[in-house]
Amino acid sequence: MSKVKQETPIQDNTWEIKDRTYILTGHITPLTYTISSRHSRRFPLLWFDESTKEQRELRYATNQNSPFVDEQKGEATLGHIMFKDGTLTIPKEQQNLQKLLSLYHPMLNKKYREFSAVQNAINELDILELQVEAMSAAMEMDIDQAEAIIRVEIGSKASKMTSKEIKRDLLLFARQDPYLFLELANDENVQLRNFAIKACEANIITLSQDQRDFKWASNGKKLMTVPFDENPYSAMAAFFKTDEGVEIYQSIAKKFE
Repeated sequence: MSKVKQETPIQDNTWEIKDRTYILTGHITPLTYTISSRHSRRFPLLWFDESTKEQRELRYATNQNSPFVDEQKGEATLGHIMFKDGTLTIPKEQQNLQKLLSLYHPMLNKKYREFSAVQNAINELDILELQVEAMSAAMEMDIDQAEAIIRVEIGSKASKMTSKEIKRDLLLFARQDPYLFLELANDENVQLRNFAIKACEANIITLSQDQRDFKWASNGKKLMTVPFDENPYSAMAAFFKTDEGVEIYQSIAKKFE
């Protein structure tokens, strides 16, 4: 009879016996969600053992102590692994299922992750610190840059908002999505894009109906042709950073004075 393989000793020595909770990753939390509990050709359930350089087949059997098929003895009673409302709590008595989910399952940190109160607190602290940073930046931001960022969120409605309305929505945006807010705040193209839009709204420059050409409104002289399949205002923002575009930008800016 061949010798039964044992689990990696390091994992046994560091393994803590406790209840564990698992949560689905992402923003979707279906009423029920089932992940594979046994190996099949369509849904492989294998773990590569570094010590033996071999793939080991996994299987959740409610009457077995190990999640490895080569360590299971006798008839196996197969079980299902089902998340309800995005969570799954496994008591400490079900060590085989805990180890399958925490150590070996290929969907770990892809479709689900193990909940950690410490890690969760760290993540929440990171978010709070980012919110503070974003809201502080929003408070100090001048109205032109604030309008540019708000325009990204709500479009042309930004032109009809008062300064206080823009500032209010900017602070709300910074609190609700600090990652995106700070990304936009550091993107110079956002302001240049807004500058081009305002120039069109002020009838200083015009954009042709087919959205291919920008022209001076006063004489119809072409300023630039929008590259195929590009957003015209993004293209204009890029143009403003060229040698010719800098001069055009300065001329438009003077007309706003």
